[in-house]
Amino acid sequence: MKGIAVIKTSHLLAASVFALAVATPAHAQDTAGSPGTTTPGQPPADAAQTPPTQSPATAAQVAPDPADATLAATGNDIVVTATRRNETVQNVPIAITAVPAELLRDAAVQDVRDLEQLAPSLQTTTGQSQATGSSFAIRGIGTAGDNPGFEPAVGVFIDGVFRSRAGVALSELPELERVEVLRGPQGTLFGRNTSAGALSIFTAKPQFELGGYVEGAYGNLDAYELRGAITGPVTDQIALRFDGAYRKRDGFIRDANSDRRINNIDRYLVRGQALFDNGDVTFRLIGDYTETDENCCGAVSVVRGPLAPVIQGIAAAQGLVGLYTGSPSDRIQAISPNRSYAERVKDWGVSGELNFSLGAVNVTSITAYRDFRVLRDQDIDFSGIDRAYRDEYRSDLTDFTQEIRFQGTAFGDFLDFLVGGFYLDETLTLRDTVRFGRDANRYVDTVFAGLARSQFFGSFNVPTLPQLGASLVGGPALPANTVPLLGQLIYLQNPQVAPNVRLQQIAPPGSPLFALLNSPLPGAQPGQGNNNDNFRVKTTALAAFTHNILNLTDQLKLTLGLRYNYEKKELDADIRNNSGSCAFFDQLRAGNQAAATYAALIRGASPTLFNNLFLLGCNPAVNTEFNGAYQDDREENVITGTAKLSYAFSPRYLVYGSYDRGYKSGGYNLDQATFDSVLLGGNGPQGSDLEFGRETVDSFEVGVKTSPSPQFTFNLAGFYAKYKGLQNLVFAGNNFVVQNISDSTSKGIEAESIFRPSTDLTVRLGYTFNDVQVDEDVTFPANSPLQGSQGQQFANIPRHAVTFSTTWNPQLTAGLRGIVHVDGRFNSEVEISQRGSGTAIAGRAAIRNEAYALVNALAGVQTDDGRLRGEVFVENLTDKFFFITGFPVPEQTGNFAGYPGQPRTYGVRVRVGF
Repeated sequence: MKGIAVIKTSHLLAASVFALAVATPAHAQDTAGSPGTTTPGQPPADAAQTPPTQSPATAAQVAPDPADATLAATGNDIVVTATRRNETVQNVPIAITAVPAELLRDAAVQDVRDLEQLAPSLQTTTGQSQATGSSFAIRGIGTAGDNPGFEPAVGVFIDGVFRSRAGVALSELPELERVEVLRGPQGTLFGRNTSAGALSIFTAKPQFELGGYVEGAYGNLDAYELRGAITGPVTDQIALRFDGAYRKRDGFIRDANSDRRINNIDRYLVRGQALFDNGDVTFRLIGDYTETDENCCGAVSVVRGPLAPVIQGIAAAQGLVGLYTGSPSDRIQAISPNRSYAERVKDWGVSGELNFSLGAVNVTSITAYRDFRVLRDQDIDFSGIDRAYRDEYRSDLTDFTQEIRFQGTAFGDFLDFLVGGFYLDETLTLRDTVRFGRDANRYVDTVFAGLARSQFFGSFNVPTLPQLGASLVGGPALPANTVPLLGQLIYLQNPQVAPNVRLQQIAPPGSPLFALLNSPLPGAQPGQGNNNDNFRVKTTALAAFTHNILNLTDQLKLTLGLRYNYEKKELDADIRNNSGSCAFFDQLRAGNQAAATYAALIRGASPTLFNNLFLLGCNPAVNTEFNGAYQDDREENVITGTAKLSYAFSPRYLVYGSYDRGYKSGGYNLDQATFDSVLLGGNGPQGSDLEFGRETVDSFEVGVKTSPSPQFTFNLAGFYAKYKGLQNLVFAGNNFVVQNISDSTSKGIEAESIFRPSTDLTVRLGYTFNDVQVDEDVTFPANSPLQGSQGQQFANIPRHAVTFSTTWNPQLTAGLRGIVHVDGRFNSEVEISQRGSGTAIAGRAAIRNEAYALVNALAGVQTDDGRLRGEVFVENLTDKFFFITGFPVPEQTGNFAGYPGQPRTYGVRVRVGF
């Protein structure tokens, strides 16, 4: 690891020299600037209190009304860098939610998921893994599910550095300066393009004045945290800052078969920064390291179908609970005693941001290297029986990125230009380890027996049909010499196999076919399965982009942007399965005549029975048919861009309209179950089977931004986005795969307002109406998991979302203020699983959330300078139960499980600054 750090530091220095070499002078004026920062130990001020650096045209637009000074002072007009220029929210023709430091602190935002409570168009989801199964969605478009090959539609940028997967962005955050939530495609301003939006996060910088803080908290579920920072000057041109945080909490999901708890928190962060600033050149160097050692993520049983009794019976025979049948709100899950949900993450990186002026052109260079590694276990049958599990599944992701921007003005400030380039070198490796547990054969035998008895052998009235390795022979009430095998029952039926030819005629005693029919099919030994599946995807991305503002008049502006994208992905996969229960099907593919006759007899009686035997005994996730090495590659060249027109009727009223062409590259499903099996009508495994196509969007938006008074702002936006090839992760019966949807639409309205009647009271309100669905004229292949979804709201995306926050800081005594903060989010009802699946309620999904609200609150006191602060807090005040997401459980037809939200938590927090 030390060697890597040395190598990448040399990349950083080389990139800085490159930036100096390629920058060229031009007639321009400085438009770049650094937003205000927060001094540790003092109350973070709204960025609006730092005057923006503006071109004369911009200044003319916002300065004439003297009341604007009052507006900025009240904090209603926050300065952002959404366009890479310091401008107030009210003067940027972009739909943006800006969250200042004081609100981030009051709302206890500790990782990116907490932002959902403050931005109605943002939705966060965590599935079967926090590290590899998390997702962000904006305007209903996101990236969900457990497939690291699926890149995000919503980009996350921390201090200008792109975090290439949602899980990578979920590390513990240090003290923040502000967050900007940009809605709609982004590509002409950020290094990495995104098709749905971006989260731009700015952390507190080093200061040239000694300061710091220590903060501690304790709450229920034995939760405690300790965090702090120290900053100060080394010389008059160099300042340092160090942040650290540790957080721990017990899990809120209990195991029905033990005293274990899962969904706990145990993580820490260390971060160091150095800032060089001599007035002409600034260079900010950041290094950080985060580690988690947790158990995530549990899913409770919600709907139990016809196979639930099978699971309960196998578990009961071992003195265990198979599926907990109490209310999901109990947050109790049955887990196999010998399996865990351990998840260990190590995430570190280094970045350097260089800013200087070359002639009259401002140059920014951001160089970064990041390394993200996750190692986890998983009880993937989500039950108390030991059907299957993951054992030390591993995903590693390394990214080297280089972004460079040249910015200035020309033609007498008529043109405010930005030209940039971006380079990404990414390597993703994944080791999958789906393996059979000790109950694997027993489960297949019991399920298969029920299917065979109902479809094929009902007249024999046998209690079960032990098939794989005769797993049930000798079991309770099943004497080994009285329970026939499947082949024996077929032989006794003596079906016709050809004109005037019966089975017993071609299978006399001693023949290979007779031996096969009178022997149990091979079973799986515990631990067999993926040993191992290894995937590697190498991504190279290059982009050139420009974002230009033409000041047609003091009030009318035209923005034109263009981006060229080049993406190349190279796949290498090495599949190694040793599943013993695939041996019969291996013989069948190899042309063994006895196996072919046996398979034909089962198919002839019931094709469904054969397919189920194959999918249960030799699941595509562990199928030995797919063993081998695979390579594939894909290249894309795409041009995207933007056009925006804005008009300021006055410094208080702005209207705008925009068009954006967005894009997200295609990629690879890193899951062998995506391969085609010849036994199910496919053409056999090929590297291209894992491929999915790119996603593009044409997005239109109109908006108005108003500030009727210094105490009130109100912004309204309407959007319509047409997606082609939308990448969607769907459950395909045995696994989750990315599939492209030819046509889908996201449209709606967003409203946000800030009301600050006095300097000690601020109220923020937000509302989003989002109609997002697959277009009704889209057709899907027969038996597609998306069949029937046309015209329906996307799963788990509310049509209506409302957010609110109120902060009151009354003066209690001289030098002492009160703190009262309440924030909340209301979501309208959502269907989480596909409508009509496994539920008796017509037109409704098996897993859904009724409309609900989540409310958080805190109350406390602080000194006027913010150095001392104490508070009590509560999250999920009403202890509302809801599902974060849910899914149909693989291999358990009719069973659905859901990931429950966090229950009410509360505690006390104290902060001491200096």
